[in-house]
Amino acid sequence: MATWFLYLVLIVALAFIGFAAWVRFAPSDPAVWHVDPVTAPMPSSPNAARVERLVAMPVDQVATYIETRARTEGATLLAGDVLFGTWIARTALMRYPDYVSIRLTAEGEGTRIVALSRARFGYSDRGVNAARLGRWLPQAEP
Repeated sequence: MATWFLYLVLIVALAFIGFAAWVRFAPSDPAVWHVDPVTAPMPSSPNAARVERLVAMPVDQVATYIETRARTEGATLLAGDVLFGTWIARTALMRYPDYVSIRLTAEGEGTRIVALSRARFGYSDRGVNAARLGRWLPQAEP
C-alpha cells in the first residue's frame, strides 16, 4: 500500500514539473500574440487588462519610458517595435508568460497609449496585468 502511494506522489510530482517546464519553455507565436490593442477583443476571462490614455509627453519619450520599465522587469519584445509592439512579461513565481501589446500614437503634442495585457495560462490573474500596466505606463495628466 505504501509503495502504491509513493508511486502516486511521484507521478503527481513529475506531472507538475512537466507542466511547469512546458509553461516556461512553450514557444510564443507572434502571429497569435502580437495583436493591435486598439482593435483586439478583450478576453472573456478576468486575466487581462486594457488601458487607454492620453499623456502630455512626446511619443519618443513615452516609448523610452515604457521600454525602460519593461526591460527593468525582465520583459522581452516578442514582435513589433517600441511604437507598436508586444512584450512577453513573466510572472514572478511560476514564470507564466503574459503578453503586453502596446500602441503609441502621436496626438497633438501628446501621445495616445492603448495597451492590452493578458495572461496565456489560467483564468484569473488577481490583478497582475492591471498592476503591470500601472507600473509600465506614464500617468495621464489630470
